[in-house]
Amino acid sequence: MEGLVRGIRSCQETLRVAILKHPRDRRNIFSRFGRVTSSLPVREKGLENLTVADVLMTKGEDKIGSWLWCRTTDSVYDAVENMAKNNIGSLVVLKPGEQELIAGIITERDYMRKIIAQGRSSKYTRVGEIMTDENKLVTVTSDTSILQAMQLMTDHHIRHAPVIDGKIVGMVSIVDVVRAVVEQQGGELKRLNEFIKGEYY
Repeated sequence: MEGLVRGIRSCQETLRVAILKHPRDRRNIFSRFGRVTSSLPVREKGLENLTVADVLMTKGEDKIGSWLWCRTTDSVYDAVENMAKNNIGSLVVLKPGEQELIAGIITERDYMRKIIAQGRSSKYTRVGEIMTDENKLVTVTSDTSILQAMQLMTDHHIRHAPVIDGKIVGMVSIVDVVRAVVEQQGGELKRLNEFIKGEYY
């Protein structure tokens, strides 16, 4: 995590120096760097101030729904089918009943290690048998900073973190987090470029 942040800041400094040394070649400098964008850009407010809530807003209205979870009593086959259908890599697992009490999480990794690698049947195995239990579940809240979320995900070697504010409000992936960081850095580079050109007020 710290290496990624240092790398991003180093890239920003390299670009700033290159722009200062070669003010007429800005297009050539920026053309060397690709840009990752989401369907809705993350509002530019500085990397230190960016929160998980800002990232969830870029996902639109479909950030939460029954497609995001399953029950402990569901078959692993149904859970994996749901993940494939919705192009997601994990599902929050809820305890049986009307209340939405969290039991854990099931991921593609759980499926590969505990079903495929062990030769078990996904149709006859319940999600509760292979999920990661709630006591090992790493979650974030909507006001968690994006840098804290990245640190948590890196430290725990996970790719998905449920967003819990008393109840499930969404899910963020490491892809969402990295995309937000890249977009924020792109915005900062744009403002720096405008400042150098005298267009920044």
